[in-house]
Amino acid sequence: MFLPCTQSEIERLGWEAPDVILVSGDAYIDSPFSGVAVIGRVLTAAGFRVAVIAQPDISSQDDIRRLGQPRLFWGVSSGCVDSMVANYTATGKKRHQDDFTPGGENTARPDRAVIAYCNLIRAAFKPCKPIVIGGIEASLRRIAHYDFWSDTVRRPVLFDAKADILVYGMAERTITSLARALRDGHEWRSLRGLCYALPATSAALPAGAVALPDYSAVAAATDAGRAAFLDMFRTFAANQEPRTAKPLLQRVDTRCLVHTPPDLPLSTAELDAVYAQPFMLDAHPCHTAKGKVRALDTIRFSLTTHRGCYGECNFCAIAMHQGRRVVSRSEASIIDEAHRMARHPKFTGIIQDVGGPTANMYGFECERKVKQGACTDKRCLYPDTCPALKPDHGPQLELLKKLRHIPGVRKVFMASGIRPDLIAADAHNGARYIDELAAHHVSGQLKLAPEHSEKRVLDAMGKPHTDALLCFKERFDAANKKHGLKQFLTYYFIAAHPECSDDDMQALKRFATTSLHLSPEQVQIFTPTPSTWSTAMYYTGLNPFTRRPALVTRGLRGKQDQKDILAAAPRP
Repeated sequence: MFLPCTQSEIERLGWEAPDVILVSGDAYIDSPFSGVAVIGRVLTAAGFRVAVIAQPDISSQDDIRRLGQPRLFWGVSSGCVDSMVANYTATGKKRHQDDFTPGGENTARPDRAVIAYCNLIRAAFKPCKPIVIGGIEASLRRIAHYDFWSDTVRRPVLFDAKADILVYGMAERTITSLARALRDGHEWRSLRGLCYALPATSAALPAGAVALPDYSAVAAATDAGRAAFLDMFRTFAANQEPRTAKPLLQRVDTRCLVHTPPDLPLSTAELDAVYAQPFMLDAHPCHTAKGKVRALDTIRFSLTTHRGCYGECNFCAIAMHQGRRVVSRSEASIIDEAHRMARHPKFTGIIQDVGGPTANMYGFECERKVKQGACTDKRCLYPDTCPALKPDHGPQLELLKKLRHIPGVRKVFMASGIRPDLIAADAHNGARYIDELAAHHVSGQLKLAPEHSEKRVLDAMGKPHTDALLCFKERFDAANKKHGLKQFLTYYFIAAHPECSDDDMQALKRFATTSLHLSPEQVQIFTPTPSTWSTAMYYTGLNPFTRRPALVTRGLRGKQDQKDILAAAPRP
């Protein structure tokens, strides 16, 4: 059974009103790959009545009013992607396609969806139940942030959305605890993983909190303002490890943003419980008449094995959203989900993907990180794989073998992409992993994301150098030859990242041609998105690790030129 989306469904359930109404910029896909579906299922399992309004029409109040008011709170999300990323390319062009909208046409998700939906709710309901914002857009805009699309530093989104509470990160534990507190009339401001606002002079501001530079200071379009922005981001990033983080405060005019420390990662048992929920693996029937939701083609029959990422690439916000610690599901949980998947009436025998942010991070973690938290002075994979991590692909190999033998399963693919440096660091199982990967788990092409080849650019990205990549390619090609297969590696590259020049792109072109033996097709222009080191570098023009001036390409023509060098795209 789906979570209800219509008044008739609520009446059939015998509800007077939902406890929580979740509003999303995506179509409602009842899948563990949909944040709104996960939060809805987790709240339902905790005993709350949850309904969903997907992609409400913001041109009138009729759509948002159709279920009435919730008893406890509204939960608002832009969907699985920041709405500005979903709606615009890196060169500012409007995207015409949206895989999370029925019919595939990008007409249903407003710009700055979190703000738009909050405004719609407040206009339609007076007085209004508390509005809680979350998901990727809210999570990564939770403090003052550089917004590429307006080329300004914007206030924390809680203020612009006029929301009551912001929950950040994956948030299952936080949102459930918050719902209980609101239901029972208990204090909630001490919960981890949320933000709220208080008057700047309030006695309720948490003691011992770390003050970020004021919004007025970081928003100033001056050298001093950009330096303050960098100081702000460094302090913010340094307080994202749950075991050591302190509360943060940021003054915005006469009020103050209160940012509580991140919640601890879910345990393996808790993560297993999330994926044990009765997801329908389909779009809600209310979307059927509007057309196919194309995202289902890739997520319906895919398996998530873990959360978090060791990579911490400077252009990626996964570490800020999911965390630096990797938590793996139990093998039994994943196998059980695969069995349920195999019984689905639309299952064709192919598991499209087994992985996470990066597929081969399953089943191992640094013991120190688990007990004491992530290191403050070094990273797991940059510039080299930390000896304390001890990558071991054995658990994933055993998992994949068992998945292949489930009745009804014909193929098990890995489409998430992998890290060659982790394989190179696994002396015990690395070679076997490449062999089994080539023999059983590649659907013709395997994704790698080296992003670049030149040391200066890779250092700015926080990516390893190319030795492990070239070693992996050699061994993968040999494995394909051994098994008589014609399979290929596809590579993702980034153009116009800070510290990247036209000469660097020319060098990358030579590397791709001579070492990888290809003409690159998967080339994207760097998009500065909130809460990443690369965006801080782009906005301030300073390398945040050396504080020296950084080369930044800002003009759209210059960015496109860098992409064209690599992709050899014809000029319009």
